[in-house]
Amino acid sequence: MDLFDQAPVQPLATRLRPKDLNEFCGQSHLLGPGKVLRKAIEENQLHSMILWGPPGVGKTTLANIIAERCNVKMQMLSAVFSGVKDIRAAVDHAKMQLQQNGTQTLLFVDEIHRFSKSQQDAFLPFVEDGTFTFIGATTENPSFEINNALLSRARVYVLKALTDEEIVSVLKRGLQLYDEKRSIVISEEHLRQIAIASDGDARRALNFLETLIQMAGENVITESFLSQVISSQVKQYDKSGDIYYSQISALHKSVRGSSPDAALYWYARMLDAGCDPLYVARRLVAIASEDIGNADPRALQIALNAWDAFTRLGPAEGERSIAHAVVYLACAPKSNAVYDAFNAAKELVKKTASLDVPNHLCNAPTKLMKELNVGSDYRYPHDEANSYAAGEEYFPESLHNTKLYFPKENGLEAKIKARLTFLRSLDENSDNKRSRNP
Repeated sequence: MDLFDQAPVQPLATRLRPKDLNEFCGQSHLLGPGKVLRKAIEENQLHSMILWGPPGVGKTTLANIIAERCNVKMQMLSAVFSGVKDIRAAVDHAKMQLQQNGTQTLLFVDEIHRFSKSQQDAFLPFVEDGTFTFIGATTENPSFEINNALLSRARVYVLKALTDEEIVSVLKRGLQLYDEKRSIVISEEHLRQIAIASDGDARRALNFLETLIQMAGENVITESFLSQVISSQVKQYDKSGDIYYSQISALHKSVRGSSPDAALYWYARMLDAGCDPLYVARRLVAIASEDIGNADPRALQIALNAWDAFTRLGPAEGERSIAHAVVYLACAPKSNAVYDAFNAAKELVKKTASLDVPNHLCNAPTKLMKELNVGSDYRYPHDEANSYAAGEEYFPESLHNTKLYFPKENGLEAKIKARLTFLRSLDENSDNKRSRNP
């Protein structure tokens, strides 16, 4: 037989592709007994949908199972390789199937987010008139990447990365394919290491396993082989997508929630996946003001120092400086009072007119302004008791007695609150309250 006449050997992941829901691994929140998507499939309630999830969780496989179970013809397009011409051909084929023999078509579009919004628009009339049922698969957030008109005509189902236990079960099924010809020896611990390295991606896990089996001498997968195959793993991390923002959100919320352990974990996760440490450093500076504020003003300085240390020392030592700041900020007392006060001040400015600065707060740098008594009735706080001009007003007259900053009872801010309470009591009892028009 000529070498080029031989049929290509399919990858293990393809040969192991589940044929029905009972073989499908994972997504129990959608496909478990009585769950919404499983019921729709079992009751033949076919509808257009978006399958959103990371690579290797079974989006294409699930579409195949749906088509088989609902007895419809499946057509596949990949947005990576297809254009409007291919979309038109798929539409024409679906129409022909429907007209000639009444066969319904399920059009599966992989990587739907790679189509432009105008290309996505091309599906709309045919989804609307029932020419085909549409299933799009995406690893990106549909809210940002899928046309709103298309989203409104499809249900979004979120698929999750497989757990280590689910990956191990998939690997054991893969080993069974080799049992008739070869008895592969691999420990449970090695299977778990493969599962961890696959990062929730069943296809990656099976590719690891297939490579290991091909390398295995005397059908035994050793630690040496394992380390060679999985050492080049790349963790899930998309520098401008959902995983990126989800992880920095998790770090921020761990710091805000005063959990140094979780904050360090998310920081390490981001570094492990290749995140720029200075991105974390910048976020820590923002966190210091937003979530800690005057409860511990040192937090802002420590965050800035960590940023500066990284630029001076480089990654190895600099990453530790940022870790130092992560832990300090997580352990620091929390207050968003300044953050809230600043937002309230901006909102107040939007809602009020361009009010004049009161005369006593104006400066008088010229002779004319002094002759006009600009700023003449200003009271200098350092000349008065407690270095405080009790009863003085610093707002425009129409905003008299406005309060924006409400300190919390945490850290230094508790002392700030006590100080302001004392000063306001002086205002209430002052004989020098600035007179105001009724």
